Amino acid sequence: MRPTAMILACLLFAAATVAGAADRPNLAIKAAKIITMNDDDAVINNGVILVSNGKIEAVGKAADVTIPDGYQIVDASEHWIVPGLVDCHDHIAGSLSDLNDGVYLTNPGLRTLDTVEPRNRNVNNALAGGITTVLLIPGSGNNMSGFGTICKTFGDTVDEVVVRAPGSLKIAQAGNPERYWYRVGRTMMNFNLSQTLDKALEYHQKWKEYENDQSDEPPPFDPTWHDFRGLFERTFPVSVHTQIYQVYMTTITMLHDKYKLDVVTDHSTFDSYKLASLIKERGIYCIVGPRTFYLDRRDRTINGCAARFAEQGVERLGINTDAPVIAQEDLSYQAAMACWHGWNDHYAALKGITRIPAEALGLFGQLGSLEVGKDADIGIWTGSPIDPRSSCRKVVVNGRLAYDADVRRRTR
Repeated sequence: MRPTAMILACLLFAAATVAGAADRPNLAIKAAKIITMNDDDAVINNGVILVSNGKIEAVGKAADVTIPDGYQIVDASEHWIVPGLVDCHDHIAGSLSDLNDGVYLTNPGLRTLDTVEPRNRNVNNALAGGITTVLLIPGSGNNMSGFGTICKTFGDTVDEVVVRAPGSLKIAQAGNPERYWYRVGRTMMNFNLSQTLDKALEYHQKWKEYENDQSDEPPPFDPTWHDFRGLFERTFPVSVHTQIYQVYMTTITMLHDKYKLDVVTDHSTFDSYKLASLIKERGIYCIVGPRTFYLDRRDRTINGCAARFAEQGVERLGINTDAPVIAQEDLSYQAAMACWHGWNDHYAALKGITRIPAEALGLFGQLGSLEVGKDADIGIWTGSPIDPRSSCRKVVVNGRLAYDADVRRRTR
């Protein structure tokens, strides 16, 4: 590099560093009510949150938290503070043109990481709804569509927004894949899916044997199967598009019972709530949406899907949007609709769009609640996000003010 170019590069790097520091000041956020979502379900009235270096430094009552000199005051003393909302089923954090790559019925080598688009229009709108973290997954046009990516909704580069890749493996056991090319049925899909998982498991087991000194030579590296190792080690879950009693039963018996995978079900609609006892017994994370009710023609009743799961004791219960099927910014409204259809525990519904999806993705140690040391992902609302009359006023992501309705409110 020429000296002049080197000097210019250094100046640009220094300017970017200063700008990054300016974008992430130390904050002291005052609030009327803080919903922590911690293990004690603590709710703090007249509280303060301190934010430093992108992390939560302190959470407590205003009388107990000393605001250090130099902290920027964010006055939300008439508002509620909740953790940034999390959606386990998202397609808008990446290129929608790459949603369904239907090369084969199962596509073990595909991933969404290469399609991530920071600050695209849909993600910017999501911020207005208090969404801070999403699981970007492929579509459901085939039985196994590839690996998803967990992303923050605010950041300038792919490296900055990506939280974990792979975030999950996406499998669809019904709903769309039946239309794949020659209209395969569920028997063919499940047979083919088992074949694919068997090959991936065999690859994983060969590597385990080598790592445990049961084999002298490492097996040949194969990028098609290598990401599956985390799936079988349960370092990330399988996201399953599953609905209808029969299909959900196959998800339980095949993916959870046979392959011992960490299963997160999305959609979880129609009459799948009739399996609630099995779901509760296995500790499966059940994420409902975007359909919030089911008309059971056998007894002519309208059933709220989340409500029916909840009343049978399923506690690992959340809500998703399947954005852009439902606009990503309407995640809180989907939770409100679930309550309108009978889910009477509004606090559980709020947990279902914050803590529960964070737990389901294996990220509760990093986000999903307002606790010291966690990412400063914070939503400032005029009231409860489950109340449709409330609006999101400000959003902080990784300690940076990502959205401020007082400066420029997004409208649809």
